[in-house]
Amino acid sequence: MTSTTATPAGASQTDPATLRRAIAASALGNATEWFDYGIYAYGVTYISAALFPGSVEEATLFALATFAISFLVRPLGGLFWGPLGDRIGRKSVLALTILMMAGATLGVGLIPSYDSIGFWAPTLLIILRMIQGFSTGGEYGGAATFMAEYAPDDRRGFFGSFLEFGTLAGFSLGAILMLGFSLLLGDAAMHDWGWRIPFLVAAPMGLIGMYLRSRMDDTPIFVEESVVAEGRAAPGIGAIMRDYWRPLLVVGGLVVALNVVNYTLLSYMPTYLQRRIGLSNEEALIVPIIGMLFMMIFLPFAGALSDRIGRKPMWRWSLIGLFVMVTPLYILIGTGFWGAVIGFMLLGLLYVPQLATISATFPAMFPTSVRFAGFAIAYNISTSIFGGTAPAIGSALISATGDYLMPAYYMMLACIVGLIALRFMPESAGRSLRSDLFAKSPEPQIA
Repeated sequence: MTSTTATPAGASQTDPATLRRAIAASALGNATEWFDYGIYAYGVTYISAALFPGSVEEATLFALATFAISFLVRPLGGLFWGPLGDRIGRKSVLALTILMMAGATLGVGLIPSYDSIGFWAPTLLIILRMIQGFSTGGEYGGAATFMAEYAPDDRRGFFGSFLEFGTLAGFSLGAILMLGFSLLLGDAAMHDWGWRIPFLVAAPMGLIGMYLRSRMDDTPIFVEESVVAEGRAAPGIGAIMRDYWRPLLVVGGLVVALNVVNYTLLSYMPTYLQRRIGLSNEEALIVPIIGMLFMMIFLPFAGALSDRIGRKPMWRWSLIGLFVMVTPLYILIGTGFWGAVIGFMLLGLLYVPQLATISATFPAMFPTSVRFAGFAIAYNISTSIFGGTAPAIGSALISATGDYLMPAYYMMLACIVGLIALRFMPESAGRSLRSDLFAKSPEPQIA
């Protein structure tokens, strides 16, 4: 059970053991989500050969487009799971979404090849990616909300950064498994059956995550809101769109920058390095693994720094730094393996201030009664349009223009959108989640 102590403001403070369990329960779900993205992105060469017809180039493009399909379903998941999470509680929704995510990932590893069942192979893949996208539509918004509502106000950035630590840990685990089996089994066995093994690992991850979440109480802030709002109908989608359009637009604009960078850098990079730069399959996997492990070191420090200086300075530094440096760093990446390692690490370091503060920044934009729904709707609509499509758009732009720097230009455009949205974002560091950031009130004093 959750143990709390009263504070002078009448709020509640979660005991350290409960806070650690909340962090683990949230981060493991995020790790499961990104484990799926990691094994799909890093195994796209094998998946495309096994489940799609046509030439290598055509099959890879089909596989990337199927990756994007799951993101087109995410807004539906956000519209369904978000209001449900504000009505029945965060933990109940999160226990369901992690099981659905893990089950869909497991299913991909069990699809027979195109040679065996023909067009049923890509059809089943599309169905499973849609299920994965629908469940993910509630997973991230719910996990970030759960984490933010458990964390102390003055350390929300630090504790929230561990959700993104789970992001990179899951993604890295997927990449390491794909690389490890590739080196162990060889190319022929990987194409035949070896690529399926990492997908099967999702099953125990989902079961562990569901167990941890089912043993947690709902957040103290949600419980307080439930008591206050007892007998009152929860705001519907129309009311959320009408009354909270400003935070929806601000979060949506920031997510454009966040996820174009995210999916271009993490999901598309192995394919880019292999197909466009000419690295071997193993080298194309090693580069992002090194880069992500490097980024993980800095995430908690960046989250803690945001508690001291604020979220807005962290985002501003990251967006401007990426806008200025992404093109020269992509040129460096194109010079070969070690240039790619250094370029990826520097891009990752510039991206960390955004990544580390998502869970502290976005949930704070909405009041408790609509926090899960508002975050899920804004985040998933923007992600579906600009995030999950980024690998396919980057590949298509290169094919259309012959310019291997097109992903960098696309990231620059996204950073401009993010800087515009940042102008209208209120500072949330140090401020209680029980307040309305978009109401007229003084900015918090950052230590």
